[in-house]
Amino acid sequence: MTVGEQMYKIEKEETTKLLLNLVNIDSPYFKEDRIMEYVQDWLINNNIDASIHEYHESNVTDFKGKNVVVVLEGNNSGPVICLNGHLDTVMLCKGWTTAPKGELIGDRLYGVGALDMKSGCAATMIALKAFTENHKSFDGKIIAAFVSVEEGPYGMGTNALIEDGYLKNVDFSIITEPSAGFTGKEFPDICFGARGGYGLEIELFGKSTHAANPQLGVSAAVDAAKVICELENVEYIEDPHLGKGSVCVVAVESDGGACSVPDYAMIRLFWHIVIGENEDTITKEVKKAIERANIECSYKINFREVPSEGARGFMPYTITGEEPMTKAFMSAIEKVCNTKPTISYFQSIGDFNYLGTRIGAPAVIFGAAGSNFHGSDEYVELDSVVKTAEVIYAFLEKVLC
Repeated sequence: MTVGEQMYKIEKEETTKLLLNLVNIDSPYFKEDRIMEYVQDWLINNNIDASIHEYHESNVTDFKGKNVVVVLEGNNSGPVICLNGHLDTVMLCKGWTTAPKGELIGDRLYGVGALDMKSGCAATMIALKAFTENHKSFDGKIIAAFVSVEEGPYGMGTNALIEDGYLKNVDFSIITEPSAGFTGKEFPDICFGARGGYGLEIELFGKSTHAANPQLGVSAAVDAAKVICELENVEYIEDPHLGKGSVCVVAVESDGGACSVPDYAMIRLFWHIVIGENEDTITKEVKKAIERANIECSYKINFREVPSEGARGFMPYTITGEEPMTKAFMSAIEKVCNTKPTISYFQSIGDFNYLGTRIGAPAVIFGAAGSNFHGSDEYVELDSVVKTAEVIYAFLEKVLC
């Protein structure tokens, strides 16, 4: 069967209704139970067997989370395809002029998570419904994961799936994050990789004294300011596709009380990296910045606590585009959209870093267009959500049928 013969199953009205329902359910990270229940019920009601994968992150957060997992086994051997998306969102921010729980204006759906990334989850769900209705027999296996706590720390949901063995033997991963929305390019846009990153802290230890005589003490706050200034002069590796890394000061803490020189300061950083950079290269650059700052404080560099060794950092990755599965996916995009996609490389981190570096298979990021992710008046372009579903369907049909 051709893509054109099957596209009647990908209906904009049905896709929009599903996405509206997902956006209407509050699901900030750590609070995803309701949306997990809804997604499992929707899948089961559409004759797709879906189970709840429960995990417990006991090392750092003591969080007990859930993922929805679909495993569709074909009748014969063949490729194992992973479809991944997160159902959690960031917290509601201020400044909204549209309804955060969903408002349709023309071809745009506004709402928290409408773009990032309930759009991709809806597209995957609709594509799975169409595929299971049209193909009772196929080769290989489909593993679809709708995960929790991607927006929160450590990518807990996908990390748990990897560590619990759900993603063994995967041949190709599609993460339906909104690639066009992230890069600002017109749909269709596909990401062939992403920068990675680490969270860390620099602690500074000075000497307290009365604020009337600051020269008698060693101000940890002043030394922290000097170090922050020198972090502007970091020397980064440049990758031909990912560009350069970057360091961002995300928090600074120091307090001398009412009238004392502060003897402690903490600088919290998030450090984006490219291929060739890691904890060691970051540590070296931090030490060089501290040396340039000529501070008096002693210091300690701490990478953040992690749930497990595999989650120590989000490692950067790229693919060549020459992998057979990647070529098949590019062909599906071109067939559905009647144009070749632009190729990009994502500049931040996500579950795609785990899938692209920890399970031994190429991973692409492909999804809808829109804007304002992580901000007020976030929106997605609905036509691009439908096209994303059509592309997933066309790809599955191409490689499994």
